[in-house]
Amino acid sequence: MSTAVMGLLIPFFGTAAGAACVFFLKKNLQTGVQRALNGFAAGVMVAASIWSLIVPAIAQSEPMGRLAFLPAFIGFWLGILFLLLLDHVIPHLHRSADRAEQAEGPKSRLNRTMMLVLAVTLHNIPEGMAVGVVFAGLRSGTDSITAGAAMALALGIAIQNFPEGAIISMPLYAEERARRGRAFWLGILSGAVEPVFGALTVLLAGLVVPAMPYLLSFAAGAMLYVVVEELIPEMSAGEHSNIGVVSFAVGFSLMMALDVALG
Repeated sequence: MSTAVMGLLIPFFGTAAGAACVFFLKKNLQTGVQRALNGFAAGVMVAASIWSLIVPAIAQSEPMGRLAFLPAFIGFWLGILFLLLLDHVIPHLHRSADRAEQAEGPKSRLNRTMMLVLAVTLHNIPEGMAVGVVFAGLRSGTDSITAGAAMALALGIAIQNFPEGAIISMPLYAEERARRGRAFWLGILSGAVEPVFGALTVLLAGLVVPAMPYLLSFAAGAMLYVVVEELIPEMSAGEHSNIGVVSFAVGFSLMMALDVALG
């Protein structure tokens, strides 16, 4: 149980550490740095979706023979549709920011601040579910999921959450003129949903162990939706997009190495 609790909290610690950058850095992150961080995050999430989620989902369905892909296929699309629904309910950060920039005054700044926190919180939901699903599979004794692979996924997402926490707290302090403490706590707040949704997923998955392949691929679909819809466009925007591509490769290879080495 202690391993599962630690695994669920590790991604949150990554967000908190990133948000704490507001106490040590004086200026907002440069565009090139943000592009590199988004690329790194995208690489980590793609690798985690493949090796820690989709591959184990297919492995668990091997008794189905040639139809072993079916649970992963269905779960993957359910994850995509789930994030598509959330995307319609909660506006995108870039769309809400554009609308806020067209207005003036403290109200517009408050709206942009809230949309910033809300958008990153939306990103963190599938990540928390992904960690929860993997640890639920570990608790159920699934052979295709090892403690090393589960911790690799949690550590990889924590690494991805570090720049994410900084991307929230630093602009809030630099652009919205928020106090350092308020910017820090808002950054932490965006990551608080991860252990919550992770714990809920563990509890629910423990009741429906046969559905584990669907749950694993569901988390993979949700994470890849975030990558394609949000992170890749942001890492490729503007000039010198090769920075984002190289960072993507670094994040992907690092997560792949962690999954294999710790698995």
